[in-house]
Amino acid sequence: MIYSTAAVVVNPEGEAPLTREQAWAGLVLKARDARLFLPPGLCTRCDVVEESATHIVREATIAGDALREIISFEPLAKVSFFQAGGPREGVIVNELFEDEHGLLWLRFYCYLGLRGKEPGGLEEQQEQAWMDGDNGYRTALLSTLKRTRELAGEGRLVPDGGATLA
Repeated sequence: MIYSTAAVVVNPEGEAPLTREQAWAGLVLKARDARLFLPPGLCTRCDVVEESATHIVREATIAGDALREIISFEPLAKVSFFQAGGPREGVIVNELFEDEHGLLWLRFYCYLGLRGKEPGGLEEQQEQAWMDGDNGYRTALLSTLKRTRELAGEGRLVPDGGATLA
């Protein structure tokens, strides 16, 4: 099994500050359309195929892998990506939280396995090393916040967790 975690402060010194609501809107938008947040060409398809008040189901192609994810929302706190189809099984979580000093953080954590691969085998070890490495999920958190800041600066985030894309 793969367990990985990373956390970054939402408002580092020198960056335009984001409110919890703006950071949340960015996370919801990322769940609905990863293409807006990932490097160009990495996500070639991202379609919401079902939605309710508490979750969405999306089908996406990311890094060449066809995925089906059930994504649940705990408003202003947590987005959980349950891997229903694709090379991974398990859950990936993005969570907003405040530390003991009142600083807002964005944390990623996951507990995953690779379908059809030996648990703890070479493929899972490589995936673990990538997730924990310099280009892994910490980088994804930073790029998510960067893109959220851009959208907020352009006035394109809306309070319900969406964006205007006109």
